[in-house]
Amino acid sequence: MKIDYDEKEDILFIRFSDDLVEQDISYGWNVNVGMTAKGIGQITILDAKADGLLPVTVPETVLKQAVMSG
Repeated sequence: MKIDYDEKEDILFIRFSDDLVEQDISYGWNVNVGMTAKGIGQITILDAKADGLLPVTVPETVLKQAVMSG
């Protein structure tokens, strides 16, 4: 998995796979999901920071559980 963020354009790009994207599906005007033959290959989110999706915050309780289970 690879996550990139273009601060100038406010675009968050999450790549799960290098497989060829066969179909793009839009969820609203700013979220696009690229589907491969095996499932979700990538997600692109426009205006990520402007829409409050960045910075990503994780509740302290979740962090504690991750540390305890890892």
